[in-house]
Amino acid sequence: MYEILLKQDLVPNIHLFKVGVPDVAKKAQAGQFVVIRIDEKGERIPLTIADWDREEGSITIVFMEVGTTTHRLALLKAGDFITDFIGPLGLPTHIDKFGTVVCVAGGFAVATIMPIARAMREKGNKVISIMGARNKALIFWEDELRSVSDQLIVTTDDGSYARKGLVTEPLKELLEGSDTIDRVIAIGPSIMMKFCAKTTLPFGVKTIVSLNPIMVDGTGMCGCCRVSVGGETKFACVDGADFDGHQVDWDLLFARQRIYLDEEKCSFEKWQSQFGGSS
Repeated sequence: MYEILLKQDLVPNIHLFKVGVPDVAKKAQAGQFVVIRIDEKGERIPLTIADWDREEGSITIVFMEVGTTTHRLALLKAGDFITDFIGPLGLPTHIDKFGTVVCVAGGFAVATIMPIARAMREKGNKVISIMGARNKALIFWEDELRSVSDQLIVTTDDGSYARKGLVTEPLKELLEGSDTIDRVIAIGPSIMMKFCAKTTLPFGVKTIVSLNPIMVDGTGMCGCCRVSVGGETKFACVDGADFDGHQVDWDLLFARQRIYLDEEKCSFEKWQSQFGGSS
């Protein structure tokens, strides 16, 4: 059993937990994830590590209420316990001194990009971060990301805050600018990552994406996260989560993401009818 040390409601439907997991905190690295299970009857879900404190022995995760398990998770509070907390899993993001690195975060993936941007800057890179959300109400960790970046660009789809537009627009401007961009890290919804990769392709800039959104089991046994990368079959959870965005078969990935939509909808409706949205 693992205690929730801190809970923060960051923005509507997006929450932060700091969980006491000393063994995981000792080894966590940027880009890795954990698999949690709320209780003995709960499903396993993978969540990317947003931060860690080795001295405190804690791991920070950020999640959005989407399906049954994340809605149930959101009902927990500080002092409650999570039955299973496994990790760190997956390969860490490759951190090196590349030169100028652009870190692009869509939606709540700002929590995922944070430790990567920090590690890239600590390695001596110039880090330019771009964070985007649908509207102002969904913006969080702006100051935190700015603190680990040399430059931060914020966008909102509807123009309710900062720059109006999609994250791909400032990304293209940076690529067209006078400064050489040596690497791009793009993390967020699959469609956003696809178009970031399409934006960088003509410029020949290596672009790393995280395929965490299609993970289920997190150990490679279920096979649900199979992806085609450069014509080879990979498993997002054990071969990634990071992959070359120019090599990913995005159409196949989108099809795989849709496989369990009906089951997920049925599960959530059943839970709501049985428990009325409470555990």
